[in-house]
Amino acid sequence: MKKIVHPDRDPNFATGAYSDGVLVDGFLFVSGQASVDFKTSQFVLGTIEEETARTLDNIAAIIRAAGGTMVHVVKCTAHLADIRDFDRYNAVYATYFPAIKPARTTVQSVLAENIKVEIDCIVKLPA
Repeated sequence: MKKIVHPDRDPNFATGAYSDGVLVDGFLFVSGQASVDFKTSQFVLGTIEEETARTLDNIAAIIRAAGGTMVHVVKCTAHLADIRDFDRYNAVYATYFPAIKPARTTVQSVLAENIKVEIDCIVKLPA
């Protein structure tokens, strides 16, 4: 049985043909997130550090809505518009996972709306 998970915002807010998160059998699958203001659905562009932080804050909000924290993240996939930003992105990313780091793939991709980073993840929620 699947359950849709939304962050703290209007659950009827149109996000496109996907769910922010899907919960099934204790696993939360979080769709690709970016530097978006959840209240307005507008991209908030900035430095790679700023966009990485907002993106991970958005992911954390979705995970909280499902009853978990960033500690429960087991796998991330990150897309960078410019792989040369990797070290700066990675420095911010690391602060969100001070203990055991999730498994991760990071690649360069063509991203929409001039965003610099998009991240999705898989979370194993506590029983």
